[in-house]
Amino acid sequence: MSKLGGEKKSVQEPIIQYVQEPSAEYAAQNGDGVFLKLGWKYVNPDEALRLRGGETGMVFREIFVSQLQKLNSDFADHLMAEDIIKKIETVPATIEGNFTVWEYLKGLKTVFVPSEKRERNITLLDTRNIDRNTFHVTDEFRFTNGKRTIRQDIVFLINGIPLLFIETKAATKVEGMSEALEQVKRYHRDCPELLAVLQAYAITHISKYYYSGTWNTSEKLLFNWKEEAGGNFEQLVKTFFDRERIVKLIADFILFTRQDDELKKVVLRPHQMNAINKIVERAQDPAKHRGLVWHTQGSGKTYTMIVAAQKIIQNPLFENPTVIMLVDRNELESQLFANITALGIGNVEVTESKEHLRELLSRDRRGLIVTMIHKFEGIRANVNTRKNIFVLVDEAHRTTGGKLGNYLMGAIPNATYVGFTGTPIDKTQYGEGTFITFGKDDPPHGYLDKYSIAESIADGTTVPLYYTLAPNELRVEKEVLEKEFLDLKEAEGMSDVEELNKVLERAVTLKNMLKNRERVEKVAQYVANHFLNTVEPMGYKAFLVGVDREACALYKQEMDKYLPTDYSQVVYSPFYNDPEELAKYHLPDIEEKRIRKAFRKPNELPKILIVTEKLLTGFDAPILYCMYLDKPMRDHVLLQAIARVNRPYEDEEGRKKVSGFVLDFVGIFDNLEKALAFDSQDIAGIVRDVEELKKRFKEEMEKARKNYLTIIGGKKQDKAVEALLNYFLEEEIRNEYYRFFKELSTVYEIISPDAFLRNYLDDYETLSRMYQILRENYDRGIDINKDFTRKTIELVKKHTKSGEIQPTIDIFEINEKTLEKIEKSKASDIEKVFNLIKSIERTVAQEGDTAPYLKSIAEKAEMLAKLFQVRQKTTRETLEELKKIIEEIVTAKKEQVEKNMTSEIFSIYWILDRSGFENATSMANEMEKVFEEYPHWQKSNKHGLKIRQKLYEVLVHSGITDSKKISETAQQIMKLLSVKI
Repeated sequence: MSKLGGEKKSVQEPIIQYVQEPSAEYAAQNGDGVFLKLGWKYVNPDEALRLRGGETGMVFREIFVSQLQKLNSDFADHLMAEDIIKKIETVPATIEGNFTVWEYLKGLKTVFVPSEKRERNITLLDTRNIDRNTFHVTDEFRFTNGKRTIRQDIVFLINGIPLLFIETKAATKVEGMSEALEQVKRYHRDCPELLAVLQAYAITHISKYYYSGTWNTSEKLLFNWKEEAGGNFEQLVKTFFDRERIVKLIADFILFTRQDDELKKVVLRPHQMNAINKIVERAQDPAKHRGLVWHTQGSGKTYTMIVAAQKIIQNPLFENPTVIMLVDRNELESQLFANITALGIGNVEVTESKEHLRELLSRDRRGLIVTMIHKFEGIRANVNTRKNIFVLVDEAHRTTGGKLGNYLMGAIPNATYVGFTGTPIDKTQYGEGTFITFGKDDPPHGYLDKYSIAESIADGTTVPLYYTLAPNELRVEKEVLEKEFLDLKEAEGMSDVEELNKVLERAVTLKNMLKNRERVEKVAQYVANHFLNTVEPMGYKAFLVGVDREACALYKQEMDKYLPTDYSQVVYSPFYNDPEELAKYHLPDIEEKRIRKAFRKPNELPKILIVTEKLLTGFDAPILYCMYLDKPMRDHVLLQAIARVNRPYEDEEGRKKVSGFVLDFVGIFDNLEKALAFDSQDIAGIVRDVEELKKRFKEEMEKARKNYLTIIGGKKQDKAVEALLNYFLEEEIRNEYYRFFKELSTVYEIISPDAFLRNYLDDYETLSRMYQILRENYDRGIDINKDFTRKTIELVKKHTKSGEIQPTIDIFEINEKTLEKIEKSKASDIEKVFNLIKSIERTVAQEGDTAPYLKSIAEKAEMLAKLFQVRQKTTRETLEELKKIIEEIVTAKKEQVEKNMTSEIFSIYWILDRSGFENATSMANEMEKVFEEYPHWQKSNKHGLKIRQKLYEVLVHSGITDSKKISETAQQIMKLLSVKI
């Protein structure tokens, strides 16, 4: 069999080769040359095992001790280094332990120095002089905690500490990346002790390269590594493992924060890293003092701001600067800023009042100041005229307009200002406003850095959005909407919800239409039905956005008629003089926090939040899928609101949210050009009509009827299955169908239920069953219920007795009568092949741990299945050989009973007997004593070597002289009795 595309030769070994090269150079898209420094030193697995002190060790001890003393030469000694190794290797096997190791790497931990009688910060990683660190790479990194053993493909160590690993898969595997991620999840489950030390990981199979932080194993937290130069696999690897970049990744671009009392780990994406680097460069430029960063909603602006602030503060070039972060109330009150010191940023002040801000600026406070724009109101001019003040402004399109912006810039006139926005510059702002304030140093488009909507969707940072218009009778009159809202000059460039509310207060007719009691009742009933039939079956939640607080209260009353009362909850700001019908929905702060927290969780209530202003910005709930929009909006406000449903989400079973959905009861999306006054290139793909998906579904179903349904057309059940298995015998053809069906089922999930689907349901169900049969037989071990989308599962379950084709491959209990049943079966030969393969697999899964010899027999069946699938064995040849394997299993079980041996000793006997040793029984008894003498041989490298040596002696005493056979037999026995890797 060809090794082309094999994991080790085509992926693993090239990575190790690339990172060992001393340096590399490439041209960025702007034409600049980029120099990379690599030079990772390779350590083979045996030497790595020695440096670790065995399979239970993690750190390269000699290297760590040497480096610790070098980086802390004025106080560190050998004893201190050994003590820190012990602390690192015994941190809690949780994300909390991972946080502790990160604190060591950041230089945030202290040690007591007896000679000085004081605590000193300890340095494990030199982040300024990169070349003072050592960089090592090793492969086949085998680790055991005594209960489980894992083997990681490639591990990277800095100063002897394992910090990053790569899981590689063959390029030919269509599910390669998913398999790699499953491996990563298993490492966390089986050996969390090692994962508590490792800080990051990558998975790759040449065509794709993704990275993430350890303890983040959801697919939505896997980030596509992209370089500005694009490039091939070699270039991706080299740019990622540039020494300075890796140190920055560990030291600068990993953060820990607490949300809802839970510690979370954040790793920045490439677009965030690029923006931070540009911000720091702009801060150093004496000729430019403005910058505008447009990173689309949901792409992590706040973390970008925090790390940029940290980098500026810690950079000695800026001579102990002040960084001011301007955020809105939602951000300031978030848990992120409540725990900002946990992010590794010291010297932080969160202002409590206008007076507090003025006092900080007047007394020349250095470090980070977090505040809001309104606290600059009335501040005197020239409060602080230093040049090393840097202001990072969130939501720049609405924060610095008008008087408040003038107060800000008058108070600190020589500062550098960088604005952040989640929406692009609208057409009304070119040459004025936000453009002039922040974009004037970056003509012609005004952006220091840009991460567009299209880029965000392509990277999986956000999901695409689809909309549909509610029925005509539920929407407001188009003429009124245009006259009182869309055509108003003062509504153009709408950037703030408060602005929006002022405009809507004057739209009397429009608001009356929206709050008409009869209409509210009909809309509520429509929303309830849509949620129950479309959104809830997907496992997601929804927002209902009313035009004002009164509308929210009205909707709650009506929704309770059609849904359980605890399904929905009103969340709006309370006023002290509210009438009873509004006051009854007031929430204490603690209750609102509880509701927000519960809403984010799949199995907790509420499922629908009824809002009008609150939570439309700054509230992230990835489980939020659908927005029922009944409030006129446009421009920045509309983009910010619908972005609530664009966050990626993955449920506990691994199903991913593939899109967000907006159901428009106003009619805003009937005229997108008026509603979104932005350049078309900036908002391309922001939201699409669901009718596009219906058209796509129709086209794909027509392809399916022509290319796939004809395979089984006109055939009865048994012949249909036979035809299906034969047609898709080649992996490439199967993979093509898998990709087709995955895309088709994604579209079905979004548009179902819909009358449009009526003419396609039977055929779609048949395609689903075809997919199920192929996956269960050719890709054994998968859980088809997790592989299907939720609505497809329900469709298949409802029609289990109907349809042209059923998954009826039998599984037999393996005993003396199995072959007789096979002979009598009316199934085709190819069905019998899969019958026996699945029967063998189930037997080994159920009995393999107590009868290890079954695993060695099963390996033959596995190899045979692979040869069959690549057509190196015919169906008939495969069937006959599988029958022999069945006979072997039956014989082995019978012989074990006759010999009255334990399963372990019989497994040794079985290998020896099948290898041709005449005195297999006595040799097996001798070997049993060897294993009894060293019961912990899997945990101790020393004992493992002893076992191997003793097995060699038994084999040599038997009279065998072939050294290769001795080695292979000993290895086979040890592998069979070892913990399964």
